[in-house]
Amino acid sequence: MKTFACDESMIITIPIGSLKDAREGQLMPEKFQCVYKDFYKVFVIKGKPKPLGAAQAIAGVFIITLGLIFDTRLIFLTLPSILFVVSGMLSYTAGKCPNMHMTKLSFSLNIISFFWTVVGICIFAIRFHVPLNNHKVDQGMVGLIMTLLVVENLIALYLIYWLSKAVCRQHFNTLPIILLKQGN
Repeated sequence: MKTFACDESMIITIPIGSLKDAREGQLMPEKFQCVYKDFYKVFVIKGKPKPLGAAQAIAGVFIITLGLIFDTRLIFLTLPSILFVVSGMLSYTAGKCPNMHMTKLSFSLNIISFFWTVVGICIFAIRFHVPLNNHKVDQGMVGLIMTLLVVENLIALYLIYWLSKAVCRQHFNTLPIILLKQGN
């Protein structure tokens, strides 16, 4: 079983040339790449952003489709669900490639998505208890949209928790451990 504990440390590995073959001043490379993965591994391994991002985007598309198909009056209430589609795509992308800008953008949009779901649930709860017409299909459709908004709310809340672990670190200015790796 693989476990990973984030200890807020950074390890930078710099490949150096062979000591036998080195000429004067050629031991260290001119350029090397630093990859900071410690905080991000926790998010990707335990946060499950790719499947949750996909589920978030699919639920958003489903809410928009229900609003378009069922009632044109619902389109104004379901159109902001485009935010779920965009947020889900960003969450999926943030889990696929370690890019802090993408992770921060996903974090921000998930916070906005969370608040929109709270507002949407309240609006649809009022619409459910005070229907515009007495059709059972109308109440069923509003109930389905409310259920999808609750699912969106829970997904956004879960992603906010794990994205906050990746984005809101306590120590951004920690000193890295530098390992010099000798080439063969």
